[in-house]
Amino acid sequence: MPADELSRVFAALADPTRRDMVARLADGDATVNQLAEPYRMSLQAVYKHLKVLEEAGLVTRPPGPQPRVVRLERDVFDEVGGWIEQYRRRAEARYQRLDAVLRTMNEEKGGER
Repeated sequence: MPADELSRVFAALADPTRRDMVARLADGDATVNQLAEPYRMSLQAVYKHLKVLEEAGLVTRPPGPQPRVVRLERDVFDEVGGWIEQYRRRAEARYQRLDAVLRTMNEEKGGER
């Protein structure tokens, strides 16, 4: 995933309302009105949040008459997860090396007694 796309995804998910919308869409598609129900904001504000999510590629709304469903694009999360996973593996390898060094130090220290 190109860095600019990744930046858009993380920027879109930086807002708690948008993260909540994504979490709700993970349970299934919903109309804009259904998504708007729990929030104390105008429908126009909900549409603005959805536009940010759409521009980041996280959700889609197929063309057609209202009401249109909002659909979570799960492939984007697979790509983001893959990006995060490569750094998790690097960190895990570092921790394993640190564990080995600490184990060696403890063994050497135990031999001095």
